[in-house]
Amino acid sequence: MAKDKLPPLGERRRFLLQTLQGLGLATLGALTWSAYIDEASASALVLRPPGARIEEDFLSMCIRCGLCVNACPYDTLKLARAGDNVPVGTPYFTAREIPCYMCKDIPCVPPCPTGALDASLVSKMAKNGQPEFDIGMAKMGVAVIDSDQCIAFWGVQCDACYRACPLINEAIIIDQSRNDRTGKHALMVPRIVGDVCTGCGLCEKACVTEKASIFVLPLEIAKGKAGSNYIKGWDEKDEDRLKDQKGGGEITHTPTSAKKPVDYLNSEEF
Repeated sequence: MAKDKLPPLGERRRFLLQTLQGLGLATLGALTWSAYIDEASASALVLRPPGARIEEDFLSMCIRCGLCVNACPYDTLKLARAGDNVPVGTPYFTAREIPCYMCKDIPCVPPCPTGALDASLVSKMAKNGQPEFDIGMAKMGVAVIDSDQCIAFWGVQCDACYRACPLINEAIIIDQSRNDRTGKHALMVPRIVGDVCTGCGLCEKACVTEKASIFVLPLEIAKGKAGSNYIKGWDEKDEDRLKDQKGGGEITHTPTSAKKPVDYLNSEEF
């Protein structure tokens, strides 16, 4: 190209600047999207407000409006920001910092405009035939105990988590047993009743160890699953599953089963 046909120097500089800006924005967008993907994949450990649907449904329904956060009287709930390792804009809480204080009227749930926080998950039918909130039905997570670091398992008397639990002697129970290390004292250790625990995190907040020895995890992470191959014989509803199974009514007889349980246990022959 002839020199006199080249674009003016100012236009060339402008074009170069715009090109660099475009590349910068594209790079920033890629980094932002990468950060979002990383945070979305890490959300399996996040604790959601009471009444939250399962995580996949919650994320698809939550519009990041923040109304539940504004309604929380204890500033428990936060809207996730970039770097929080939680999908940006979604509500969550950190139990060790500010746990859920189990408000009876559950003020964070009614403002949700999409049903991402489902009132039916934390409601029961009252005597008047109308649904009413029951915070005890919340399943935000379940508490887990690190028995290696919990000082109660060392023989040190501590019931901080037990006393902090709003469902005392229901969600957390104190078990007593012989302290084999000393041979003289009793161990008084906490035990979580997973089906009762709401995952509020008040126990985690109250734990006296430097890093909490009792902590709340989402149900999907903390709880196991027996599967459909096992039947609770003491649960009539669960045992009903046998009705549709081929050969479900058959009983297997062995020499041992012919004896009474007490005779089997007292026998020296096994």
